[in-house]
Amino acid sequence: MVGMIRVVLAEDEVLLREGLTALLARFDFTVLDAVGTAPALREAVRAHRPDLVVTDIRMPPGQRDDGLRAAVELRAEQPGLAVVVLSQHVQPEYASALLDSADGRRVGYLLKDRVAEVTEFVDNLRTVLAGGTVVDPDVVRRLLHRPRDPLAALSAREREVLVLVAEGRSNAAIAARLHVTEAAVGKHVGNILAKLGLPPDDDTNRRVLAALTWLRANPA
Repeated sequence: MVGMIRVVLAEDEVLLREGLTALLARFDFTVLDAVGTAPALREAVRAHRPDLVVTDIRMPPGQRDDGLRAAVELRAEQPGLAVVVLSQHVQPEYASALLDSADGRRVGYLLKDRVAEVTEFVDNLRTVLAGGTVVDPDVVRRLLHRPRDPLAALSAREREVLVLVAEGRSNAAIAARLHVTEAAVGKHVGNILAKLGLPPDDDTNRRVLAALTWLRANPA
């Protein structure tokens, strides 16, 4: 990019926030605002409309994923906004949420340890600004080895049937509820059991296992 790169920085640890501000200034980044809470991040980005946001994930007021949620929200409001989030630990679910925001481009997810590698860190920021996506290698490894969602292969109708199975309804009751034939329900149940990888066995036990799979994935 030509000229100074306009940045809003969000980090609740004062020393790290000041250190990042000084570091960015060395590499032609202009820090328009450096804030310590997620609400302040939203306010600063809406006021300044920067080129880039660099934010921590865990921030006040909730000290959970407040910074990440603010970043995702701001990208929805400003689709061209480049965002790099910094995390203390490898948290694949947070990386997934960021990568799913807007078009999945112009985003970065880096561990805070990488900030010490100054040249690489700055290069990563410039890659994101140029339209790229940067994810810390440790996070990529965790994403690749995450357990597969057993329900991901189910169609919308199969999920609907599985919910009713989990409620303890018979095929006849499910058919009446969905206004379809009992044979159609039987076919859906068979597909569900096959997709969940439940081996041929006593049908009642397989239905129970299928119901448990749904309940584990959707706790009350």
